[in-house]
Amino acid sequence: MGGVRNWDYRYTWLRDAAITLSSLLRTGYREEARAWREWLLRAVAGDPENLQIMYGIAGERELGEAELDWLPGYENSSPVRVGNGAASQLQLDVYGEVTEALHLGHMTGLARNDYASLLQLKLIRYLEKHWQEPDEGIWEVRGPRRHFVHSKVMAWVAVDRTIKLIESGDADGPLEEFKRLRDDIHRDVCEKGYDKERNTFTQSYGSKELDASLLLIPQVGFLPPDDKRVIGTVEAIQRELSTPDGFILRYPTEGQDEGVDGLPGDEGAFLACSFWMADDLAMIGRVDEARKLFEKLLALRNDLGLLAEEWDPRLKRQVGNFPQAFSHVPLIDTALRLTASGAYGG
Repeated sequence: MGGVRNWDYRYTWLRDAAITLSSLLRTGYREEARAWREWLLRAVAGDPENLQIMYGIAGERELGEAELDWLPGYENSSPVRVGNGAASQLQLDVYGEVTEALHLGHMTGLARNDYASLLQLKLIRYLEKHWQEPDEGIWEVRGPRRHFVHSKVMAWVAVDRTIKLIESGDADGPLEEFKRLRDDIHRDVCEKGYDKERNTFTQSYGSKELDASLLLIPQVGFLPPDDKRVIGTVEAIQRELSTPDGFILRYPTEGQDEGVDGLPGDEGAFLACSFWMADDLAMIGRVDEARKLFEKLLALRNDLGLLAEEWDPRLKRQVGNFPQAFSHVPLIDTALRLTASGAYGG
């Protein structure tokens, strides 16, 4: 509250659209998922070279950002911004999330769409040329581009799922070439994004900082949960990015004038990241701990069962965009995982 981290969220992010589609598919909402897929394909409109990370709800591409300096902002949090300059950012992880959603639709029996398969192949052709570039990453940093580990991992996901599509016989593509690309990305991440001394993956190549997006490494299948590098990363994030009440920050901001994101000030615990931690704890065998964290997160919901983007541990209140799909989707995924792991009897 009172800070400058204020963004216009009245748009559709491909990342959020894709993970929402995935959760709809996992919970049996086929028709809604099919409608989401059709929107996704219309918005991208066969032009992955000019893929944007967000669009207007009718597919608008021009989302120029401006500040309304005559407005005081919510609880004196200013500047008030309209439009969103992040629309022009390079966020390589989006290719992975979109491909993962299309793959899951294929695996769960969503009616075949030849254009969706063609789009997947086009996305990989784009990544072939660009996966080694730095980007702004999942958190849309306003600082310099970096080689974010999560972005590279999701590029690997895009290639891996496309290989599976070709192997299923539902698309034609250069299988061996894509397998080499998948291996190259995997090797690059493990060599440049891993700190051997601390036994943890890092936020970006050459960085010592941690990032909660690294919790997705076992969830997307990049490494198995019992890999010592995964366990080390989970434990490092729990140790260094936890608030006193056990929730998870996205990355370090405390005490930095301008950190990795190019912005001053701090922020609350990011609820999606806290659900990811519960997921990972369950995956590495710490199921009771995972269940307790999950139930603490559920207790933050308001009287309608809704969650915002973040939890402010000092003010003990929800803050940020509200309600936030990016908080509710991992709630669904964690509930499914904990039920499958035996944490609940259902």
